[in-house]
Amino acid sequence: MNVVGQFPHQIREIENEWITLVDGCRLAARIWMPEDAPANPVPAILEYLPYRKRDGTAVRDALTHPYFAGNGYACIRVDMRGSGESDGLMWDEYLAQEQDDALEVIDWLVAQPWCDGNVGMIGISWGGFNGLQVAYRQPSALKAVVTLCSTDDRYADDIHYKGGCMLLENFGWSSTMFAYSSRPPDPALVGEKWREMWLERLRNEPLLICDWLKHPTRDDYWKHGSICEDPGRVEAAVLAVGGWGDAYSNAVPRMLGRLTAPRRGIVGPWLHKYPHFAVPGPRIGFLKEALRWWDQWLKGIETGIMDEPLYRAYLQEGVAPAPFYEWRPGRWVSEEYWPTPRIHSRVMYLNQGGLGEQSGAGVEMVIASPATVGTAGGEYCAIWLGPEAPTDQRWDDGGSLCFDSPPLDRPVEILGAAELTVEFKSDRPLANLAVRLCDVAPGGASTRVTYGVLNLAHRNGHEDPETLEPGHWYIAKVKLDDVGYVFAPGQRIRLALSTAYWPLIWPAPEPVTLTVRAGTSRMTLPERPPRRDDSPSFEAAETAPPLAREELRAPTNRRTVSTDVATGATTVEIHDDFGKSRNPEHGLITASIARERHTIRADDPLSCAVSSHWTEEQERGTWRARTETHAHMTADADWFYVTGRLEAYENDEMIFERDYEERVTRRFL
Repeated sequence: MNVVGQFPHQIREIENEWITLVDGCRLAARIWMPEDAPANPVPAILEYLPYRKRDGTAVRDALTHPYFAGNGYACIRVDMRGSGESDGLMWDEYLAQEQDDALEVIDWLVAQPWCDGNVGMIGISWGGFNGLQVAYRQPSALKAVVTLCSTDDRYADDIHYKGGCMLLENFGWSSTMFAYSSRPPDPALVGEKWREMWLERLRNEPLLICDWLKHPTRDDYWKHGSICEDPGRVEAAVLAVGGWGDAYSNAVPRMLGRLTAPRRGIVGPWLHKYPHFAVPGPRIGFLKEALRWWDQWLKGIETGIMDEPLYRAYLQEGVAPAPFYEWRPGRWVSEEYWPTPRIHSRVMYLNQGGLGEQSGAGVEMVIASPATVGTAGGEYCAIWLGPEAPTDQRWDDGGSLCFDSPPLDRPVEILGAAELTVEFKSDRPLANLAVRLCDVAPGGASTRVTYGVLNLAHRNGHEDPETLEPGHWYIAKVKLDDVGYVFAPGQRIRLALSTAYWPLIWPAPEPVTLTVRAGTSRMTLPERPPRRDDSPSFEAAETAPPLAREELRAPTNRRTVSTDVATGATTVEIHDDFGKSRNPEHGLITASIARERHTIRADDPLSCAVSSHWTEEQERGTWRARTETHAHMTADADWFYVTGRLEAYENDEMIFERDYEERVTRRFL
């Protein structure tokens, strides 16, 4: 990663600017722009987040926004209503209020003397979501969007539900936002009113899991903010970027096929980070690519980016399973169209003797997985905190129904989504099916390539689930996550089916036995024939100079799996100490620790429990603020039970406490 110290334009930075909305709410913004922008207006690039510009995103902001400013753009990093130093309250993610505020911010930008009237939006995750959502609202000034690790479908492809199954990240992300939103504004910026602002937020802070549990199907709650409802409404040019190691890899190819606006897509090997500093490598010159996108659509400069292939993707080569990768070997490939007729569906049948090119006898095969299958699955959305990737799948394969191909006699390259068509019956009205595609080495090591899950009550769609009739035969399709991968000669392709995938998804309420009809059940692989001269190239990663920070406590991360042989309880514990550091620019010291604990017994899905405890600290001089947030969730066959606690301390004296408790009906889960 190259650091660029000199740019074509001198940069002026405004550490904090207030943007006053029509209802009087003030949003806090940090701005970087060319020094001469007031005399020579430039396009504006907006990043709009609830993650606190003062401390939460300051490190990555330093790498990115000055780079664009130095190349002739005004960059504005805005804290949403109710976050950071901004006024107001935040009630949930992606509300209409959030989008309305963004439209006002765009109007404010256009009215500034240093803006030439053209606006772009950039963001990763939440910021990538709202870039698409605001484009859906069609503000005339918004000409282009760069969206990373985001989704066009809030129900099918976010951290709440997947395949109709409830992700435990639904609880995990709620706990994260519970902690993030509990932090006070910085007194150095908001003055003496900081304490009342903080207390108002604390008094009104929601425990979001309680609302998210009330929407287990694809209803209007999730359709709001999902641009897949009408992709043609997006008129701004969209550059969509993702990573195979991220939870949002499906959205890039899906949007390339559905959007009608000018668009391009890039998917690399990365986790949930910007590609100029992401792992695993190789990194790319993402800021250069984004700059070409801005120049093309905000300045009208012909950069050639629209003459390049629609889709550029990284084909990963097989590697031994490991909880973390610094680098993934492979190569870049490109496609002029997506979907492309060049990729064909390779059919492999689930036969009694393994995966075969021909259908075998219609044999019935049974699977009843222990509730602990899934502990080798890693984190749902890995962000490089340590041992987050899937480990050796043999642990989970042992509790699954596995179908192996013979050793391959040639490379098999796939790009896209594998799909399972399965004929099955269940002995229970509610059941989940997890499907893993694995790469098995001659020595037996099993590496997860991709996976998919389906709540079988959702086999006909996510809006109107239907319970299963025990003993009745059904056919269901399970789409696995998109991936680019090369199976090497000598390896075997494994398809593993299980009735549990914990702690990634919440288990069905009863132990389930599925009977699968081999011979008729089949998998299709999106096989891509190799071709010459299809390897795009990217320039080396560049950034602006990094933020200087004084590290006071180094970050540490661990993930452990243990089983109590006496009770049969398996526990997964995740401890993320994000460290403690001081920003020398303004002296704010911040620290954060997250602890998450999952437990279950292999024979009892109702024993599933999850808890979290976060500590957030801010200090400067004699001022100290700290919050402790706790949450816990269990379920029986009919209800989810959620409890939480929020404590706030000023100089180690508790100034606020609040307990939460709610029971939510369990529906089709």
